[in-house]
Amino acid sequence: MSTPHATAHLVDDETTGVPTFEASGGDWSDIAEEAARLGEERIVVNMGPQHPSTHGVLRLMLEIDGETVTEARAGIGYLHTGIEKNMEFRTWTQGVTFCTRMDYVAPLFQEAAYCLGVEKLLGITDDVPERATVIRVLLMELNRIASHLVCLATGGNELGATTIMTVGFTAREEVLRIFELITGLRMNHAFIRPGGVAQDIPPGAIDTIREALTSMRHYFKQLEDLMLANPILQLRLKEVGYLGLSGCMALGITGPVLRSAGLPYDVRKAAPYCGYETYDFDVPVATEADSWARVILRMEECYQSMNIVEQTLDRLQKMGPGPVMVGDKKIAWPAQLAIGSDGMGNSLDHIKEIMGTSMEALIHHFKLVTEGFRVPAGQVFQTVEHPRGELGVHLVSDGGTRPYRAHFRDPSFNNLQAVSIMCEGGQVADVVVAVASLDPVLGGVDR
Repeated sequence: MSTPHATAHLVDDETTGVPTFEASGGDWSDIAEEAARLGEERIVVNMGPQHPSTHGVLRLMLEIDGETVTEARAGIGYLHTGIEKNMEFRTWTQGVTFCTRMDYVAPLFQEAAYCLGVEKLLGITDDVPERATVIRVLLMELNRIASHLVCLATGGNELGATTIMTVGFTAREEVLRIFELITGLRMNHAFIRPGGVAQDIPPGAIDTIREALTSMRHYFKQLEDLMLANPILQLRLKEVGYLGLSGCMALGITGPVLRSAGLPYDVRKAAPYCGYETYDFDVPVATEADSWARVILRMEECYQSMNIVEQTLDRLQKMGPGPVMVGDKKIAWPAQLAIGSDGMGNSLDHIKEIMGTSMEALIHHFKLVTEGFRVPAGQVFQTVEHPRGELGVHLVSDGGTRPYRAHFRDPSFNNLQAVSIMCEGGQVADVVVAVASLDPVLGGVDR
């Protein structure tokens, strides 16, 4: 059925003979009165794909009876980027620059999962320097905090609490400044590379991060004061967007949504990677399985991440400077990266060697950068604990310099299946709450 102009313009559907309405703004009560006069109570409305409460270009098709949602369906594909297909036409190292752009709120997790998969295919998992692994954990946990802050901040704003958004995004800036300091970028970093990371953290970064953690704890205290004792927020979130454990298991839901239903499943504990088994942290769980529980969980996860970040800083300080890329020069790309006086380029010593001393080094550098390294034929599946759930990457190599196939199991894509179960039977206003509690990012969904 179509939708009504507020002028109650009526259209007969030629295929079904059902009267339909076309709405393009105006007084909604006029439309409802006309529908009631005709005895038509089934009204279908679109929420999105350009809507401030859909976390990106998500289209929700809602069938409503008054204010009650009787059917909810999710429409995706409006942001389709073809990232997975594009990766088949780039070298293994260049693939990082594509997958980092999938879930743009948590780019470092895609980079880490992809690189861990490539390293498994290469058989160099144990050769990655410890310092590089610790830096990966540091960046991922900071990214988890930034991602959860976006969820809490935008969720608050969607309910009309703008102060929650301003405090949340101010806290996130602390993390983004650290990212810019270490990687040179606030997002889409391409910093984690097969074999390690692009370069070591700069001098003074550890002290800067410690100061930022102090500021973040201050902002989190503000968020707690704004949110956790707020009676309006509790009324809007408690017992809304309910999804029990059986529903989560049936739909393959992971992350905070699954843990809010009582199952403490976390890839960092279940199938540790990057040495997570050596870090001391807890996996928060709840049993209420509603939107309120997910808010509490995400805040607690941020504190756990801050705890892990402090442990990584202690380790980095204790181990001192060292290599952050595998020693095999047939894989280590870019070679001996260092920032020159112009803010770009490789180290002057390396440039002097390949341009003036060693023809073999020049040829090797040229082949490595233009063609890339070869990866033995085979396939691998690697998972990491993404802020939204379990992120999986399936890589297939035919022995060439490019992936034969790259496919990602993005948690937002799986979690969006729950929209109908969480929303049907509730109010239209509760759709906003339910979708916000899922925290989908459409860049990861559409890929």
